[in-house]
Amino acid sequence: MPTLDAFLAEVRACTRCAQHLPHGVRPVFQFHPKAPILIAGQAPGARVHASGVPFDDASGDRLRSWLGIDRDTFYDPTKIAILPMGFCYPGTGKNGDLPPRPECAPAWRDAFMQRFERLSLTLVLGGYAMDYHLGTGKTPLTQVVEHWRDHWPQALPLPHPSPRNNRWLVRNPWFEAEVLPALKARVEDVLGAHHKGTP
Repeated sequence: MPTLDAFLAEVRACTRCAQHLPHGVRPVFQFHPKAPILIAGQAPGARVHASGVPFDDASGDRLRSWLGIDRDTFYDPTKIAILPMGFCYPGTGKNGDLPPRPECAPAWRDAFMQRFERLSLTLVLGGYAMDYHLGTGKTPLTQVVEHWRDHWPQALPLPHPSPRNNRWLVRNPWFEAEVLPALKARVEDVLGAHHKGTP
């Protein structure tokens, strides 16, 4: 197995999807083997592609609120790993951003997952990540999130925190009432145990 630095350099130099990326190659992710929490998302959007900082947008503001943590904690790679299903911005289509490029996960995801040393909680955002990490297939997202306890406390399926999902949040008030308090408490417990060095 290559060293961590060599592995991360290889990922950042990846050009497998270059011909399909209208805005160019720029892998965006955050990783450290000791991170106890993984955020498994979809793919970077235009703003994140420009900044190179994951969730540096309105979605990130909402996600940090859901987790009950500040930016410093969120961007500490020893606490939070951020691995979208596609590391590069795929561009836009008729219905918003395109799906993550299918080449990315088979190339890199297993290698990342094998490097985690003390992963305790995986937050799974959106259908592509849910299918990969939870094996949900084509099950509707709302149904997967409604059955969040099936994967708890090791994993939690979440809708994407994008403002585009405001309507979903209004239609599903149980999410804010039931899921978010459990999520915040679990994040606090996991990070507290991590700080104390508890396995």
